[in-house]
Amino acid sequence: MKKLKITEMNRLSADEFKEKNKTPLIIVLDNVRSLHNVGSIFRTSDAFLVEAVFLCGITSTPPHAEIHKTALGAENTVDWKYFEDTHIALTELQSKGYIVFAIEQTEESTLFTDLKLDETKKYAVVLGNEVKGVQQSVVDACDGCIEIPQFGTKHSLNVSVTGGIIIWEMFKKLTIGFKLI
Repeated sequence: MKKLKITEMNRLSADEFKEKNKTPLIIVLDNVRSLHNVGSIFRTSDAFLVEAVFLCGITSTPPHAEIHKTALGAENTVDWKYFEDTHIALTELQSKGYIVFAIEQTEESTLFTDLKLDETKKYAVVLGNEVKGVQQSVVDACDGCIEIPQFGTKHSLNVSVTGGIIIWEMFKKLTIGFKLI
């Protein structure tokens, strides 16, 4: 079995990416401090045609060499917007009809495996700080919380790993019947 070369992968150009229909999903980063995590979220968002990434609070913004190191240019293809306060981002999203979920373990969180999505609606997910998670006041402002089931001794994942799992699963659930081409 021969590995494909980059030139054999039929990758989209940046202009072609901008023109593609997008997954009705926005990723909100709430005070994510690692630029490598930010870059990784951009790269995964590019892979699954996420509408945009909202960068909030202390989360760094492009252009930045450390974001680019893991984003590999996805910070230039995926739309992004900066908000000084995550609450302002949530207010904007909810006013535009997005259903907003925090990815957080709470008393009433829904296990991701049990989550039902309406493919006719738009969604946003909030990923939190590497140490403190999503701010409680941001959790309170969300429409709900999603929890990734975990079965080992650790009950937390790196934010970029969490983002990868959530983006992939949301992509699968939201693109049923949705023409991305």
